[in-house]
Amino acid sequence: MSDRLTVLKTYKLYVGGKFPRSESGRVYEVTDSKGKWLANAPLSSRKDARDAVVAARKAFGPWSGATAYNRGQVLYRVAEMLEGRRDQFTREVADAEGLSKSKAAAVVDATIDRWVWYAGWTDKIAQVVGGGNPVAGPFFNLSSPEPTGVVAVLAPQESSFLGLVSVLAPVIATGNTAIVVASEKAPLPALSLAEVLATSDVPGGVVNVLSGRTAEIATPLASHQDVNAIDLAGADEVLAKELEIAAADNLKRVLRPQPVDYAETPGTDRMTAFLETKTVWHPTGSLGASGSSY
Repeated sequence: MSDRLTVLKTYKLYVGGKFPRSESGRVYEVTDSKGKWLANAPLSSRKDARDAVVAARKAFGPWSGATAYNRGQVLYRVAEMLEGRRDQFTREVADAEGLSKSKAAAVVDATIDRWVWYAGWTDKIAQVVGGGNPVAGPFFNLSSPEPTGVVAVLAPQESSFLGLVSVLAPVIATGNTAIVVASEKAPLPALSLAEVLATSDVPGGVVNVLSGRTAEIATPLASHQDVNAIDLAGADEVLAKELEIAAADNLKRVLRPQPVDYAETPGTDRMTAFLETKTVWHPTGSLGASGSSY
């Protein structure tokens, strides 16, 4: 029996719930930690970035309007699907980060656990950052968190999977929609994650995944008038400064790059970074100086 040829995988972008090739038709070679060729990844263009923003904006209303409990169910389903493709992600993380199979498996397990952790926060974060405020006068004063909107997320360059989920999950758990710029040198786990999202009840457009040159994709996203916030986790110092300047044009929220140990249990910082606070005043119903009420 003759040796069979390996069926090579064609990686694609994930925009609006679909898997297009880059509008430019370009690809670039992805290699492992030793320089061995792994795959050709799509090289996204500015047009791909703009298409992703349109898809994210369209998805924002239904996703932010869903109940927090429902978002938690959807995100938990993603974790279930990740568990089912654990071996695939172990191989991709091992190749991307130069890890042994056992260490890569530990990273994948931690990543799935991280996704479950954020899924559990969807219906709890409002109680932590919202609540009643004491005011002088016969009023109820209530503050509640609301999602910022469309968030561009530059995934960490070195942590191709655990770091990616650590910056993406808190954005969508709180009701935002996201455009993810995958790690430039190790985009394959992110592109495979897109395949999981597409089969996990996550509505199309809630997460959009682009691969390619980080600076080339991030620049139009930072200056885009319909992007509300940007996480610069995957930008170096020079690029981060340029993107901050571009983001100022429409007063985007900016989360600056900072040293992070993604293996540590996260706090709520990345969730609250992309939340706005709405405060409502309402009369208590007190009548007159006596303080009687109805």
